[in-house]
Amino acid sequence: MILACNWWVVYNTRNQIYFNIHELPANDVGLVLGTSKFVRSGKENLFFRYRMEATARLWKEGKVKYLILSGNNDSEYYNEPADMQRALVKLGIPASAMTLDYAGFRTFDSVVRCKDVFNQEKITIISQNFHNARALFIGNHEGVEAIAFAAQDVPDGYSLRTLVREYLARPYAILDVYFFRPQPTKENREKSKNS
Repeated sequence: MILACNWWVVYNTRNQIYFNIHELPANDVGLVLGTSKFVRSGKENLFFRYRMEATARLWKEGKVKYLILSGNNDSEYYNEPADMQRALVKLGIPASAMTLDYAGFRTFDSVVRCKDVFNQEKITIISQNFHNARALFIGNHEGVEAIAFAAQDVPDGYSLRTLVREYLARPYAILDVYFFRPQPTKENREKSKNS
């Protein structure tokens, strides 16, 4: 069943993922899916670095004009959207081109909130290839017209844990879409000492 779910998600989104920036159609809005800036050991997370570099390149090439940075904001000490914004500003993107989504706790939340909270129904999703398939699958069933750009992948063996988690997350995405129908929060508030 897990194998079948993975095949279904990948097969049904294969024509929506672009690897060549010159072949990628332009969209006004890019949805950047969050990940932690550092791995557990404290070292730089290459998923984060390559995702931010891909995002900056798309913006500079005119493939997207505005960015929604969607990720987890569990506490004042962990804030994926703010980390992404800081990294992208360093890469030359103005903060005025970015909107931060502090309630993208899961990929499902990020995609659904892009439509329901930020009123965007036509987007370019930016993440690594393995992650894009699941995000597109969700978007396809939630009324979002989406394509995706695959950021540079990490070296083989870099994070087996991440790949296993994604392998299990795809069946869960199918359950979300067809059975669970979770309701993402409608708020967009940054966690702070005062919240």
